[in-house]
Amino acid sequence: MKAIDIRNKYLNYFKAHGHKVIPSAPLIPENDPSVLFTTAGMQPLVPYLLGEKHPEGTRLTDYQKCVRTNDIDEVGDNRHLTYFEMLGNWSLGDYFKDEAIAMSFEFLTKELGIPVEKLFVTCFAGDEDAPKDTVAAECWKKAGLPEDHIYFYGKNDNWWIAGEEGPCGPDTEMFYDTGKEPCSADCQPSCDCGKYVEIWNNVFMEYFKDKNGISKLKQKNVDTGLGVERMAMLLQGKETPYDTEIFAPIMQLLEEKAKNNNIQSRRIVAEHLRSSMMIICDGGRPSNMDRGYVLRRLIRRMTRHLNKLQINLDELPAIIDANIENLKEMYPDLEK
Repeated sequence: MKAIDIRNKYLNYFKAHGHKVIPSAPLIPENDPSVLFTTAGMQPLVPYLLGEKHPEGTRLTDYQKCVRTNDIDEVGDNRHLTYFEMLGNWSLGDYFKDEAIAMSFEFLTKELGIPVEKLFVTCFAGDEDAPKDTVAAECWKKAGLPEDHIYFYGKNDNWWIAGEEGPCGPDTEMFYDTGKEPCSADCQPSCDCGKYVEIWNNVFMEYFKDKNGISKLKQKNVDTGLGVERMAMLLQGKETPYDTEIFAPIMQLLEEKAKNNNIQSRRIVAEHLRSSMMIICDGGRPSNMDRGYVLRRLIRRMTRHLNKLQINLDELPAIIDANIENLKEMYPDLEK
């Protein structure tokens, strides 16, 4: 299943369940100087999570273009990306845990065809701010997940907040068992060995954190995020996102043009090229400050690795054209 098919299935599924499809917000945030880029689907919707009425109602779904810059130096391994696409469904004071979890389970098992035995979930273990989320666990069992596929963890794993303060809450995270051998007798979804890969996160956003601590929001929200590149990788049985149709044609083109075939350098060029093109498409420009500096850093790192591959910079326009051709179905604005 290609990335575009996953996106379309997702939007159509939630549209059929009463959600209005809203467009992706730009990568460069509007009226939000606190962040350089849109980093999560919830970011453009914060006013509505706090109680403002959304013009499209209380059930929304979208795909959101995202850039996260804290992992730039990790790009080149088998999983890190700077730009990625997040699918989301939103309840703004409408449904809560039961319906959100039931829809998540049905979408994963029926629409995407993932076997139940491949799915594992985590829930919040509870602390002084909020109780153990036994409600979410019961919802998973009711949906059809075996009890021994449910784990409980603390705030580091199962609590979501964007930044130091704002709307927040316990979450339930969904993991795909890749079938790899467990790293130990204690191997479970919190492990980084690669056996379990997180695919979706449902945040039950009913709290607000500020300098005074945690308080209750005036409405209970659901905020979710499913990573398209990671899901495409798993459903296609690939080892990395670079092996999917999102990157594979550019990886192949770079291999053909390179005199020094270093796979890490090819990954860095392919990823940073896509990220830079998406930022520029949404109005970003290289500079020596803030988001412009991040973009310049991406281009500079990409250029360094083109040199490592011994690809002449004169080849870059042809590589850009090939990337537009490869991505234009998902992002028509790139072609424009």
